[in-house]
Amino acid sequence: MILAAAAYPLSRLVDFAEYTNKLTIWVEDAVAMGASLLVFPEYGSMELASLAPREVSEDLEAALHAVARHGPAVDALHCQLAAKHTLYILGASAPYFGTTRPSNRATLYGPNGIIGHQDKQMMTRFERETWNVVAGNPLQLFDTPIGKIGVLICYDSEFPLLARALIEAGAQIILVPSCTDTLAGYTRVKVGAMARALEGQCVVIHAPTVGLCDFCPAVDENVGAAAIYGPSDKGFPETGILAQTALNEPGWAIAEIDLAAVETVRSTGSVFNHKHWPEQAVRAAQTVEIVKNPLI
Repeated sequence: MILAAAAYPLSRLVDFAEYTNKLTIWVEDAVAMGASLLVFPEYGSMELASLAPREVSEDLEAALHAVARHGPAVDALHCQLAAKHTLYILGASAPYFGTTRPSNRATLYGPNGIIGHQDKQMMTRFERETWNVVAGNPLQLFDTPIGKIGVLICYDSEFPLLARALIEAGAQIILVPSCTDTLAGYTRVKVGAMARALEGQCVVIHAPTVGLCDFCPAVDENVGAAAIYGPSDKGFPETGILAQTALNEPGWAIAEIDLAAVETVRSTGSVFNHKHWPEQAVRAAQTVEIVKNPLI
């Protein structure tokens, strides 16, 4: 199976037809490289705010509503592309107004339509304190013909217990769409994604937004590189990096995997992070001893 992670730039769009054309080109480029699972980034949908008047796209609250209104058309387009090319696509996440405040929702599409949705669990300070985007529905595990898939949206990837819940449910692949405006932010998600691949002895696909966006201040600067990670152990690269794009360069990170490698490394790897996880709770529960330096 060939995986594809998008380092995706946000574009100023003239109309929805231009968005359709852009997404179609991106998907067809990945298909030409043999990909069957495509991952787009967190808040990549915010480029749709450019279809509204500038005073709307530049207003934090108004932009959320403007983008959410395109949800049905975005779903229809992704379903069409997934069916045409027999693909699985995690679409760029978007604001979803299931209640009075929006959640940050990513949708997984398959050849037969929408498989399901994943809402972000942990809100960043900007989402909590400025944008008022809230946590949505709980974690989902998607049991698909190409594998058992979980999604951790950006900041979620920095919390190991979320990933562990997916791993214990059977996840073999974890998708990490992200949107970060600094190298530090990107690095935190990258390190989190790599750590989750190590702990869970699984494959993690990291897809970020990249480049500048001059029409929507919520996503005005975007720093990142797309990558596909695995455990640095038997059957995987020693670095844990299966593929990675250049920093801030749009394009696809592409890697071929066999999910049998996940089960192999979990059963015969050099280490057993996946199997030994429960042991740490016992050790951590023991009293911490404070040893004073007798020379002080």
